[in-house]
Amino acid sequence: MLTRFPVIVGATASGKSALAVEVAQRIREADPEATGAEILTMDSMQVYHGLDIGTAKPSREEMGGIPHHLIDLVDPTEPEPTPFTVDDWLGRAESLIEETRGSGRVPVVVGGTHLYAKALLEGLFKGPDPDPELRERLASLSAEERRAELERVDPVAAKRIHPNDDRRTIRALEIFRLTGVPISEHQRQWDSASGPREDAMLVGIDWPAEDLSRRINERVRQMVEQGLIGEAHALYDAGALRRGTQPAESLGYKQLIPYFEHRCSRSEAVERIKIETRRFAKNQRTWLRRLRSTPGSVWIDAAAVPASDWAKVVLNALKQST
Repeated sequence: MLTRFPVIVGATASGKSALAVEVAQRIREADPEATGAEILTMDSMQVYHGLDIGTAKPSREEMGGIPHHLIDLVDPTEPEPTPFTVDDWLGRAESLIEETRGSGRVPVVVGGTHLYAKALLEGLFKGPDPDPELRERLASLSAEERRAELERVDPVAAKRIHPNDDRRTIRALEIFRLTGVPISEHQRQWDSASGPREDAMLVGIDWPAEDLSRRINERVRQMVEQGLIGEAHALYDAGALRRGTQPAESLGYKQLIPYFEHRCSRSEAVERIKIETRRFAKNQRTWLRRLRSTPGSVWIDAAAVPASDWAKVVLNALKQST
């Protein structure tokens, strides 16, 4: 039995979900007497019901007969949905890992929310509790005022946080005002104080930027063909894409809201999805560079290694570490 389990990361459209399914299938085939493997999804938007096409949530066919967990946990149409946090995900993931391994199965963790990966591997930076009054004051500021303050008090965080990401901007400012220390400094101290867990092996998929951009453009095209716009419009009509909620900030949905409100054309909205997804992938690659320092991690050069060999690379590394 494998003593370590894989945590597969990569930018959007990198092929990590298909790799996770193949790894799980091969684990099951290698030991038919065992109960196999299960997949734990590490995606902050796949936790929402109905956000399927735009989040590349795996279909039943794509799941390949492997149980998937940590998807469809939250109803985004509730009048005031509770934000789903990294702490929420980590608590559920840890319980599932313990349950899965206790039953002789292998958890295969996969996803592109790299903060979740870091929290799973190294622990969670717990900032101060939310301050509703302070958040209300910060929310009353204009986006330009919030951005200017963030650039002034925490330029490192300002480089990481997109100017349109109100939720993370407000949280960064909240932490600074409550502690007097920038969130980037808290996170730096967290980095230096943390040590990787020994029962997990980080696996990263690394694509050249140009190749990844082509894959992103193709994925967006396929999503539109599969019915992304209709899915998003139904969520919009149901109130799931209200301003200030996490689903309304999700790629593939946020960019369609101006189209539904007759503020841009359909083609302009689709092009904006491509642009913002490529920008998001760039931010993910920054996270991946940070995760490269994880001891014992395995990195797949996607441009040089055929996709048909990826699962073999992962399984060989797992066996050698056992």
